[in-house]
Amino acid sequence: MSEGLRARKKRETRLRISDIATGLFLARGFDNVTVADVARAADVSVNTVFNYFATKEDLLLDRAPEVEDLLARVVREREPGETPVAAVRRDFLEALETGHYRYGFHEAGDDFLRMVETSPSLVARVREMGETRERKLAEAIAEEAGADPDDLTPALVAAQINAVLRTVVGYAVRRMIAGERVDDILPDMREQAERAFGLLESGIGGRYTRP
Repeated sequence: MSEGLRARKKRETRLRISDIATGLFLARGFDNVTVADVARAADVSVNTVFNYFATKEDLLLDRAPEVEDLLARVVREREPGETPVAAVRRDFLEALETGHYRYGFHEAGDDFLRMVETSPSLVARVREMGETRERKLAEAIAEEAGADPDDLTPALVAAQINAVLRTVVGYAVRRMIAGERVDDILPDMREQAERAFGLLESGIGGRYTRP
C-alpha cells in the first residue's frame, strides 16, 4: 500500500524535528538544549514536538522502536534449521561488515556515542531500550516455541543473547569514545563476537532450532 499524503507529511515533519534536535544536541550538548529550543528552531510549538516524541530523549533516539524490535524480528525471520543464537550472530556480523547502525556501532558515530555516555537521562533511556529489546526477543522465542507461561527458558536464552550483544558492543564503544578508529576496532570486535557467540552456542546448543 502506498503512503498517503497525510502520512508522508507527518513522517517528514517528525524526521525534520529529529534532525534539527540532533544538530542542536551535537552542537551544544544534550543537557544544554531544551524542548522549547528545539521547537523554536523547527518553527513549531512545544506541543507539536511532544505530539511526535514522548520525551526529550526520544528526539535523539528516534529509532528506538526499530532497535527494540530488532532481535525479535531477526528471530522470527530466521532460516529453517537456524537457532535464535545463530540468527542473531549472522545478523550482527552482517551489520559489522556493512557498517549498519542497527547494533549501535558505526562509522562517524563517536560524537553521538560520547553524548549518550555523558548524559544520565540518555544512559537510562538506552538501558530501557535494551530491556525492552530483550523482553520482545523472549516473547518472540516463547510464542514460536509454544512455551508454557511458567517456562523461563525463552527469557533465559534472550537474556544471554542480549548480554553478549551489550558486552561486545560496549567493548567497541569504549574504544571508539577513547579515540580509536572504527577500522582498527572491527577486527578485534569480530573476534570477540565470534568467541562470545561460540560460548552461547555451546551452552544453548540447538534449542529452538527452526524446523
